[in-house]
Amino acid sequence: MSGREEAVARERASGVHAREDVRRGRGVSGREEAAALDAGDPLGEFRARFSLPEDIVYLDGNSLGPVPLATQERLRGLVEHEWGERLIRGWDEGWLDLPTTVGDRLGSLMGAGPGQVIVADSTSVCLYKLACAALDLRPDRPEILTDVDNFPTDRYVLEGIARQRGLEIVWLQFDPRLGPVAEQVEGALSERTALVSFSHVSYRSAFMADMAAITGLAHDAGALMLWDLSHSIGSVPVALDADGCDLAVGCTYKYVNGGPGAPAFMYARGDLLPEIRQPIWGWLGRREPFQMAPGYESATDIRRLLSGTPSVPGLVAVDEGAALVAEAGIDRIRTKGMALTDLAVALVDERLAEFGVSVASPRDARRRGAHVAIAHPDGQALCRQLIERGVIVDFRGPDVIRLGLSPLMTRFVDVWDAVEVLRELLASREPGLDRAAGAEV
Repeated sequence: MSGREEAVARERASGVHAREDVRRGRGVSGREEAAALDAGDPLGEFRARFSLPEDIVYLDGNSLGPVPLATQERLRGLVEHEWGERLIRGWDEGWLDLPTTVGDRLGSLMGAGPGQVIVADSTSVCLYKLACAALDLRPDRPEILTDVDNFPTDRYVLEGIARQRGLEIVWLQFDPRLGPVAEQVEGALSERTALVSFSHVSYRSAFMADMAAITGLAHDAGALMLWDLSHSIGSVPVALDADGCDLAVGCTYKYVNGGPGAPAFMYARGDLLPEIRQPIWGWLGRREPFQMAPGYESATDIRRLLSGTPSVPGLVAVDEGAALVAEAGIDRIRTKGMALTDLAVALVDERLAEFGVSVASPRDARRRGAHVAIAHPDGQALCRQLIERGVIVDFRGPDVIRLGLSPLMTRFVDVWDAVEVLRELLASREPGLDRAAGAEV
């Protein structure tokens, strides 16, 4: 059984299909019904463990998760005691171990065994490191395979590497409501393919790719696979080891709630790790770094992916956020995420379709992450008006409003309220506006 099949089995066992009335939108005809779902929500108590203003509906946790109360306390202790009193002694009292200990905590959320995940740098830098390392392992292959709708930083980093090395990027075009589909990927692979890189969950549409199938196809072609898990970690089950993944990166400030600019992570499969030689040689990636010896000899374990001094405040914030996700359990998080997004899809169909709003995400919850993309020609203006009304969402061109439904802190009534505010805005539009041109509403 593949990692994806195991994930589906866990979803079924945890009762994800038990409330079909909710998942298809039946029986949720008013705010009272949504409130009843919240009353029976097994993850409902987690909302109180975040600092959230009472006067907003926050549906942007897929971009920046709110701060956990435990993180506020942990950072206070860091500033007042660890840094304030222990000073430089903190490096010998746990700080230097944070990239690996927090990495193992994150790895446990993604089906990765110990010693294969490390926390450092930004997602862009991590992607650059692992893409370069992968290409060095396939020096006679001149092509990188990705898609035109991959997250911008992924595309830009790969373009820069291709230009530096004289390589070619093969750009795939998928249905914009979906994402990487195995059949299309298979047709583009060849003996020229060195590296395949996709996002597991699309940042725009929330489409969730078949990780096991696509990774297997890359391997069959002799290529290496690099996944971006920024919209996956903390929201959907991932099986890195079981699916045979080679490399992965991702951010920690979305569903892991690590805070703005929190450090990213890198995953390297254990048996591949000894072959990897990442391109940014820094002192903490060196074997026995405090010897300050001449010449670079990389560490023999996951620390070989490190470069410079780690951000201790960022790491402790990620640690607290990951602990919260682990406590809730990724299967329960997935169950609620599917129910929330199913409710959003049903309400958009029932209450917004008449105003020209359509669902731009997969309708099958098994192929969808924890946000829902809805499309309207005036999406950008509507997004701005929603924010002015206290419904915090975001816009992605050309016409998509994203509803980020972070399961640990989003309520079913939040989904109802957001749709109702948008319905009121659309219903109050004056006739005659040039909708196709994206006129103000």
